[in-house]
Amino acid sequence: MRELVKAFKALSDETRLRILNLLLERECCVCEVMQALDISQTRASRNLSALYDAGFLKLRKDGLWSLYSIDQEGMKEYLPYLVDAVRKALEGNEVVALDRGRLRKAERVGPGCGQQAMK
Repeated sequence: MRELVKAFKALSDETRLRILNLLLERECCVCEVMQALDISQTRASRNLSALYDAGFLKLRKDGLWSLYSIDQEGMKEYLPYLVDAVRKALEGNEVVALDRGRLRKAERVGPGCGQQAMK
């Protein structure tokens, strides 16, 4: 029951829904999420962590990069239904469409991407 509550809490935040929407598009590093949503590194990391802790995401290290993606294989059996519900609920939403547009232009700018992406 605790895991289910944690999953719903993770989905009860607009920023986390927007991040999940980005990750439905493709794997992202923190700096790409920052650029796509125009948020700080701290806010991006905190919200990615909440989605990861709830079991929605997996983390892959590639050199200096920490890359997040939807954990299709490792999710609890009920989580894919929630992800699908989020996907359907966000279809046609203007805000998430703009986020995806900015994601297409986002770049992995390096370890100092927090300061550079916020300028």
